[in-house]
Amino acid sequence: METAIGVFASRERAESAVRDLVRQQVPKDSIIFLSKSESEAVALGKEMGSYAGGFVGGSAGLAGATVASLAIPGIGLVFALGVGATALLGWIGAGTGAAIGKAISTGGGVMEPTTHGQSAEDAAFFREVLNAGRSLIVVRTESLDVAKAACAILDQQGIGMQGHAPGRMEAASRLADGVTVLDVRGRITLGEGNVVLRDIIHGFLDKGSRKILLNLKDVDYVDSAGLGELVRGYTTVRKQGGQLKFLNLSERVRTLLQATGLLAVFEIFDSESAALKSFSA
Repeated sequence: METAIGVFASRERAESAVRDLVRQQVPKDSIIFLSKSESEAVALGKEMGSYAGGFVGGSAGLAGATVASLAIPGIGLVFALGVGATALLGWIGAGTGAAIGKAISTGGGVMEPTTHGQSAEDAAFFREVLNAGRSLIVVRTESLDVAKAACAILDQQGIGMQGHAPGRMEAASRLADGVTVLDVRGRITLGEGNVVLRDIIHGFLDKGSRKILLNLKDVDYVDSAGLGELVRGYTTVRKQGGQLKFLNLSERVRTLLQATGLLAVFEIFDSESAALKSFSA
């Protein structure tokens, strides 16, 4: 399952992104839109209801673009569009965690346990972005081709990093004070770095490594799939009782994480010694 996350500062950009997603035949049941703005959600819902021929959403489950809403403590009313929007809102509000993919596939019905569940840290990420006054588009799909199309659109329309760093992602691991340090170079993007990073993290966990430090000093480009993979890796390690922290963000990556609200979710260090000590603490 591939995940792409787009963060938007304006309704116009979000509308354009959803419109382009539908034009590129990204299945509407793989898309969820989240916002604190009722007018933004209603306007987008009306447009997409007519454009997409029935962008299903909310608990009503009717043709058209029904807007789901929920009052979430510390945030206020949050509005959502898409199949499974009601279920996803409920889990964000509860902070107990559930799978985005399951939320999308159940159409707002009862959430079922899943090994690929979304933890409370995922919910915290969404809350931070929404509190910052920005909206979110989340695309989850099994198709690599669909994910590529979604990433291209979300990267172009959303708050992201312009341009590509040369070279594919490369990584080397080392042990330091009982912590597995992964030195990453290149770019974390769909079909390249995101899959490699996912496999590496799962490999660490399979070998019993539960303290992981990602050194991103030489990472200059992260696309929407890469952003989703950072969230996925962080929550996967946390769910298995481990810790994943970040070190030496490049200026471009720091700007991206700040714009998307992830700086307030991840534990980030500028000093390796301080990062290593934090695992013991």
